[in-house]
Amino acid sequence: MAKRIRVLIADDHQVVRDGLSAILQTKDDIVVVGEARDGMEAVEKARQLQPDVILMDISMPRMNGVEATRVLKEQVPHSKIVVLTMYEEEEYIFDLVKTGVAGYLLKNSDSALIVKAIRAAAKGESFLHPAIASKILTEFTSLAEHRGKTPSKGKSDLTDREQGVLQQIAEGKTNKEIANHLSISEKTVKNHVRNIFHKLDVYDRTQAAIQAIRRGIIRIDMKK
Repeated sequence: MAKRIRVLIADDHQVVRDGLSAILQTKDDIVVVGEARDGMEAVEKARQLQPDVILMDISMPRMNGVEATRVLKEQVPHSKIVVLTMYEEEEYIFDLVKTGVAGYLLKNSDSALIVKAIRAAAKGESFLHPAIASKILTEFTSLAEHRGKTPSKGKSDLTDREQGVLQQIAEGKTNKEIANHLSISEKTVKNHVRNIFHKLDVYDRTQAAIQAIRRGIIRIDMKK
């Protein structure tokens, strides 16, 4: 049997932890190894359990999810962090982008999306919820307007195919889904992703999507 994805759930609400655990326990390739009630406990449990993926709430007592994520990226760097966020917590998204978290989910995401994000993170991929991408685009546009500037429209030296792959990344697609959509192999997708990182000077898929949105290389449907 293939190695199961070890998940730690960090959320200060018992009902949320129970719900997430119940969802994940139905998946043969995922096992919940622990739960944490706040950021400080999340750090302690992560050190002890060494999970593959951490589902991290933002608003928690003692130490919030942003602070916990910063500590974990230094102390348990191999654990991938998928953030659970609410619209009123938008101000934290930019700080989390800088830390290089593996993904962003809205708290009302359906179970299939949560599982998809966890599997993507475990494979070293990132997941950016389209609604979060829309919020980021809105914020970048607002900042540009306040500075009397318009968002950059430079397309760098990305090829048409790379731009197509980047669009799919920003829509939260995995390498396999991108390969199927574009009728190319997963290996070819990985090569495109590597080239995109190099050309945009970024280190993960989420940062690539943010850069692409900011520079006007791709567009996200704001109605999603």
